[in-house]
Amino acid sequence: MTATDPALTALAQSWCALSLLHGRIEARIERALQAKHDLSAREYSLLDVLSRQHDGDGGHLQMKQVADAVVLSQSATTRLVTRLEDRGLLERYLCPTDRRGIYTNVTEAGLKLLEEARPTNDAALRAALDEAAKNPELAPLVRVVETLKAPVPA
Repeated sequence: MTATDPALTALAQSWCALSLLHGRIEARIERALQAKHDLSAREYSLLDVLSRQHDGDGGHLQMKQVADAVVLSQSATTRLVTRLEDRGLLERYLCPTDRRGIYTNVTEAGLKLLEEARPTNDAALRAALDEAAKNPELAPLVRVVETLKAPVPA
Protein backbone atom coordinates (compact mmCIF):
# COMPACT_ATOMS: atom_id res chain seq x y z
CA MET A 1 0.00 0.00 0.00
CA THR A 2 1.10 3.52 -0.70
CA ALA A 3 0.46 6.70 1.20
CA THR A 4 -2.21 7.62 -1.35
CA ASP A 5 -3.96 4.27 -1.11
CA PRO A 6 -7.75 4.90 -1.03
CA ALA A 7 -8.18 2.53 1.93
CA LEU A 8 -5.65 4.50 3.98
CA THR A 9 -7.23 7.79 2.94
CA ALA A 10 -10.67 6.54 4.01
CA LEU A 11 -9.18 5.30 7.29
CA ALA A 12 -7.56 8.69 7.91
CA GLN A 13 -10.86 10.45 7.17
CA SER A 14 -12.67 8.13 9.59
CA TRP A 15 -10.09 8.85 12.25
CA CYS A 16 -10.53 12.60 11.69
CA ALA A 17 -14.31 12.24 12.08
CA LEU A 18 -13.89 10.27 15.32
CA SER A 19 -11.42 12.85 16.63
CA LEU A 20 -13.81 15.66 15.71
CA LEU A 21 -16.71 13.95 17.50
CA HIS A 22 -14.59 13.40 20.61
CA GLY A 23 -13.40 17.00 20.60
CA ARG A 24 -16.91 18.40 20.29
CA ILE A 25 -18.24 16.18 23.07
CA GLU A 26 -15.36 16.97 25.39
CA ALA A 27 -15.62 20.72 24.75
CA ARG A 28 -19.38 20.73 25.43
CA ILE A 29 -18.96 18.74 28.66
CA GLU A 30 -16.02 20.92 29.73
CA ARG A 31 -18.00 24.15 29.31
CA ALA A 32 -21.03 22.79 31.17
CA LEU A 33 -19.07 21.34 34.10
CA GLN A 34 -16.93 24.46 34.49
CA ALA A 35 -19.93 26.78 34.37
CA LYS A 36 -22.11 24.90 36.84
CA HIS A 37 -19.68 23.06 39.12
CA ASP A 38 -16.20 24.64 38.72
CA LEU A 39 -15.02 21.20 37.59
CA SER A 40 -13.08 20.22 34.48
CA ALA A 41 -14.02 17.21 32.39
CA ARG A 42 -10.79 15.48 33.53
CA GLU A 43 -11.55 16.21 37.18
CA TYR A 44 -15.07 14.83 36.75
CA SER A 45 -13.69 11.73 35.04
CA LEU A 46 -11.16 11.15 37.82
CA LEU A 47 -13.79 11.53 40.55
CA ASP A 48 -16.06 9.15 38.64
CA VAL A 49 -13.34 6.50 38.18
CA LEU A 50 -12.23 6.69 41.81
CA SER A 51 -15.80 6.64 43.13
CA ARG A 52 -16.26 3.22 41.53
CA GLN A 53 -13.51 1.65 43.64
CA HIS A 54 -14.51 -0.66 46.46
CA ASP A 55 -12.87 -1.75 49.68
CA GLY A 56 -11.19 -5.12 50.05
CA ASP A 57 -8.62 -7.06 48.04
CA GLY A 58 -8.14 -5.57 44.61
CA GLY A 59 -10.56 -2.79 45.44
CA HIS A 60 -8.24 0.12 44.85
CA LEU A 61 -6.59 1.24 41.66
CA GLN A 62 -2.89 1.81 41.32
CA MET A 63 -1.93 5.24 39.97
CA LYS A 64 -1.05 3.69 36.59
CA GLN A 65 -4.54 2.18 36.37
CA VAL A 66 -6.09 5.52 37.26
CA ALA A 67 -3.92 7.26 34.64
CA ASP A 68 -5.03 4.74 32.01
CA ALA A 69 -8.68 5.19 32.99
CA VAL A 70 -8.59 8.98 32.64
CA VAL A 71 -6.21 8.89 29.64
CA LEU A 72 -3.42 10.94 31.18
CA SER A 73 0.24 10.32 31.95
CA GLN A 74 1.04 9.19 35.47
CA SER A 75 2.63 12.56 36.29
CA ALA A 76 -0.40 14.49 34.95
CA THR A 77 -2.68 12.19 36.93
CA THR A 78 -0.67 12.82 40.10
CA ARG A 79 -0.97 16.59 39.56
CA LEU A 80 -4.71 16.21 38.99
CA VAL A 81 -5.09 14.13 42.17
CA THR A 82 -3.13 16.78 44.10
CA ARG A 83 -5.41 19.58 42.83
CA LEU A 84 -8.52 17.67 43.85
CA GLU A 85 -6.96 16.74 47.18
CA ASP A 86 -6.20 20.43 47.81
CA ARG A 87 -9.90 21.18 47.18
CA GLY A 88 -10.91 18.50 49.72
CA LEU A 89 -12.47 16.25 47.06
CA LEU A 90 -9.93 13.41 47.36
CA GLU A 91 -7.71 11.99 50.07
CA ARG A 92 -4.64 9.77 49.86
CA TYR A 93 -3.46 7.16 52.33
CA LEU A 94 -0.88 4.39 52.50
CA CYS A 95 -1.81 0.86 51.50
CA PRO A 96 -2.11 -1.17 54.72
CA THR A 97 -0.38 -4.23 53.19
CA ASP A 98 2.29 -2.51 51.06
CA ARG A 99 3.72 0.71 52.51
CA ARG A 100 4.93 1.70 49.03
CA GLY A 101 1.39 1.83 47.68
CA ILE A 102 -0.75 4.92 47.97
CA TYR A 103 -4.51 4.81 47.56
CA THR A 104 -6.79 7.66 46.67
CA ASN A 105 -10.38 7.86 47.85
CA VAL A 106 -13.12 10.31 47.00
CA THR A 107 -14.20 12.27 50.08
CA GLU A 108 -17.81 12.91 51.04
CA ALA A 109 -17.46 16.39 49.49
CA GLY A 110 -16.13 14.80 46.29
CA LEU A 111 -18.99 12.30 46.15
CA LYS A 112 -21.51 15.11 46.70
CA LEU A 113 -19.99 17.20 43.91
CA LEU A 114 -19.89 14.18 41.61
CA GLU A 115 -23.57 13.46 42.31
CA GLU A 116 -24.46 17.10 41.59
CA ALA A 117 -22.34 17.18 38.41
CA ARG A 118 -23.49 13.85 36.91
CA PRO A 119 -26.76 15.24 35.44
CA THR A 120 -24.82 18.17 33.94
CA ASN A 121 -22.31 15.78 32.39
CA ASP A 122 -25.06 13.53 31.03
CA ALA A 123 -27.08 16.45 29.61
CA ALA A 124 -24.01 17.95 27.94
CA LEU A 125 -23.13 14.56 26.45
CA ARG A 126 -26.68 14.13 25.13
CA ALA A 127 -26.69 17.64 23.65
CA ALA A 128 -23.29 17.12 21.99
CA LEU A 129 -24.42 13.82 20.46
CA ASP A 130 -27.70 15.32 19.25
CA GLU A 131 -25.83 18.19 17.61
CA ALA A 132 -23.26 15.85 16.04
CA ALA A 133 -26.02 13.59 14.68
CA LYS A 134 -27.03 16.47 12.38
CA ASN A 135 -23.64 16.27 10.63
CA PRO A 136 -23.65 13.56 7.92
CA GLU A 137 -20.00 12.70 8.59
CA LEU A 138 -20.57 12.28 12.32
CA ALA A 139 -24.05 10.73 12.36
CA PRO A 140 -22.81 7.14 11.81
CA LEU A 141 -20.39 7.50 14.73
CA VAL A 142 -23.14 8.89 16.95
CA ARG A 143 -25.28 5.85 16.15
CA VAL A 144 -22.42 3.53 17.10
CA VAL A 145 -21.82 5.36 20.38
CA GLU A 146 -25.50 5.18 21.22
CA THR A 147 -25.58 1.41 20.71
CA LEU A 148 -22.53 0.64 22.84
CA LYS A 149 -23.22 -1.09 26.13
CA ALA A 150 -21.18 -0.41 29.23
CA PRO A 151 -18.91 -3.30 30.18
CA VAL A 152 -20.16 -5.38 33.08
CA PRO A 153 -17.64 -5.31 35.96
CA ALA A 154 -16.07 -8.70 36.69
